[in-house]
Amino acid sequence: MAIRINTNIASLNSQRNLALSNQQLNKTLERLSSGLRINRAADDAAGLAVSEKLRTQIRGFTQAIANSQDAGNLIST
Repeated sequence: MAIRINTNIASLNSQRNLALSNQQLNKTLERLSSGLRINRAADDAAGLAVSEKLRTQIRGFTQAIANSQDAGNLIST
């Protein structure tokens, strides 16, 4: 008695394509819902590095402004 294995290649291909489409849809929805172009390092590693560097500079400048305002207030009292 021979053992016979049947597969439905068309069904397997359809399932694979559906899974890939779902992954792409989820990635697009994540970008739309966050409003960001880069959500994680896998999206654009170099862009994320530049973005984080700029965020750090902005935080530093914001703190420098607050410090200078505090100094001005201290001098005027």
